[in-house]
Amino acid sequence: MADKEATMYVIDLGKPMADCHNGRDESDLDFGMRYIWDKISTTVAASRKTWNVGVVGLNTDETDNNENREEYQGYENISVLQELGPMSMTSLRALKSQIEPSSTSSADAISAIVVALRMIQVFTKKLKYKRKIILVTNGESPIDDHQSEEVAAMLNDVGTELVVIGIDFDDAEYGFKEEDKTQHKAENERILKTLVDLCENGVFGTMAQAVEELAIPRIKTVRPFKAYDGPLTLGDPQKYPSALSIQVERYFKTKRATPPSASNVAIPNGPSQTQGRDDDTPMGGVDFQAVKQLRTYRVDDPKAAGGKKDVDMDDLAKAYQYGRTVVPFSTSEEDYVKYETTKSFTIIGFVPMSSCEPFLNMGETGLIVAQKVNEEAELGLSALIHALHELESYAVARYVSKDKAQPQILLLKPNPAIEDDVECLYDVPLPFAEDVRSYQFPPLDKVLTITGNILTEHRLLPNDNLQQAMSDYVDAMDLTEFGQDDDGNPAEYAPIEDLYNPVIHHMNQAIRNRAVNPDAPLPPVADILTRFTHPPEPLIAKAKPEIDGLIKAAEVKKVPPKVQGKHGRKDTVKPLSGLDIDALLGETRPRAKKTPISTENAIPEFKQILETAEDDETVETAAKQMGDIICKLISDSFADVLYPRAAENLRVMREELISMEVPTLYNTYLMGLKESLLSDELNGDRREMWFRWVVGGRLGLITQGESEVSEVSEEEAKAFLK
Repeated sequence: MADKEATMYVIDLGKPMADCHNGRDESDLDFGMRYIWDKISTTVAASRKTWNVGVVGLNTDETDNNENREEYQGYENISVLQELGPMSMTSLRALKSQIEPSSTSSADAISAIVVALRMIQVFTKKLKYKRKIILVTNGESPIDDHQSEEVAAMLNDVGTELVVIGIDFDDAEYGFKEEDKTQHKAENERILKTLVDLCENGVFGTMAQAVEELAIPRIKTVRPFKAYDGPLTLGDPQKYPSALSIQVERYFKTKRATPPSASNVAIPNGPSQTQGRDDDTPMGGVDFQAVKQLRTYRVDDPKAAGGKKDVDMDDLAKAYQYGRTVVPFSTSEEDYVKYETTKSFTIIGFVPMSSCEPFLNMGETGLIVAQKVNEEAELGLSALIHALHELESYAVARYVSKDKAQPQILLLKPNPAIEDDVECLYDVPLPFAEDVRSYQFPPLDKVLTITGNILTEHRLLPNDNLQQAMSDYVDAMDLTEFGQDDDGNPAEYAPIEDLYNPVIHHMNQAIRNRAVNPDAPLPPVADILTRFTHPPEPLIAKAKPEIDGLIKAAEVKKVPPKVQGKHGRKDTVKPLSGLDIDALLGETRPRAKKTPISTENAIPEFKQILETAEDDETVETAAKQMGDIICKLISDSFADVLYPRAAENLRVMREELISMEVPTLYNTYLMGLKESLLSDELNGDRREMWFRWVVGGRLGLITQGESEVSEVSEEEAKAFLK
């Protein structure tokens, strides 16, 4: 396919295009422009100067084209709305202002195609271009078919594709037929269909299908990118003559796709800054200004104004934190410790296929083939691939794409072209040991007691009835053959080629919509992006007995609602039995206000006292005891050893008093704690506890936004932390 493209859009702007048909609440013109705007905005987003777009208006009030300019015989009411050339946001907005229904409907669609074809011929000359003309019309204006064969021959000579998309045109393959169609429109459809059939490269369709297919994401096909060209070695060929060296080329097989990134822009003050600006600038004629980032560096200097002075970038040095000490590193020292690598691709070992877990293949995939026009390399790589396949082994290789690049460890998988036509090696990066997280879970078929006994029957273990119910549920929800192929036979429900990333594609669709309609609301997520996010309704209905059986066997019950507890405590769960647990345990639990809180078990005991508190005095006593414990931990701490523990106690105290709706107790205590920390009253300099654990841990005063009964505003809380 040619890199250069020249696409002409012929848009019918006739008076009938302003009407609504077939139950739509938008005009035929707006309905058809949904397809045109999507195509043009995609071209603008690509920002490629070799993709050229032109627009011709059919049935315009005026006549403006280069065919028969003196009298415009046969070319009346046809105007060039945009010359063929690169498309930008400025051109898109200028074009949008011209797309309005006219007051005429007498122009000839085939003549408009000829105008578009002449423009393509003049622009592309005999260069290698992909040429295309797209006609959008409702077929209401008269069409003269006496030159259909001549126009088709012209299109074929130039190698131009003709796409005719009619609004409410009949399409048997799509399954659409307009009822009560006028004889005039039916005849025009026949003429246009005949013209398309005469073209070697032509497409005829209905707009309903074209608009429906707009929701299908466009998969970007990228060219093969050569990441490596050099020897694949086994051993060192420079030292050992028996070492293996094969000239190979490595390409990317898969590449991670990401959504488009955003840029910061500013709304300009005063008149627009886009006048006279070239469309090649980052803003491309849009009424925004690009934001430039400026970074300055300052250090403390008592002699400078304001106590700080600016430092140039050249005067800075890199440093790394070692514990709490900053270790500087000069550029020469960094170069010395930098790991020197050279471009290489070396096999360092082999592993059996059975030892490689599927979860290792999580990175981007590469494709390794023999060097082009090198029979020796093709033979050597083929022998290596077949040897790995026969021995059921993978190769592990060290890969450095270029000099001084970071090395990678790749797993090489053989593909001996038994099923596919390509004989190659696939590679995936192997993770480091630190990247693989191993979690241990208790067994699902037994319970180990403290004494070492093994229990196979337990309330936490599934019984035979539950296991059978789960097995039936899994079988009933099988998706492997729930879908249908083109012939109606059972097929996989969600094939990999129909799965799209909703984040990437919906973002692209939203950007295209906003570019064309800046004031319109964003479109909803297309159904094709979300159809596999939930199980299909027919399958759920079919598996209803198994689902009910699983619910019954697993004793699934509704979670009780959360209610408001006493003392303003939130999220208290009411038992299903309706019994008052606190009342039942009231006689066995000790009186909260008479039980002191121990330093070793402060948090659980503090929470237990607040749970059973019957008056405000008990809450105040518990808060005072917890505050004393926090001060004692800070005072007894050697350096910062006990700071984390004190901070955790302070955090629990803060959360519990917010829940009890008594923030004044915490705020009063914290004010006193700050004074004690900053005045060395807690056995020495304890300022680090304040700045790192209290301020850094966001354990400041409780504000009105956190508790309605608090008397501290956001501004007062920020000022207190300073």
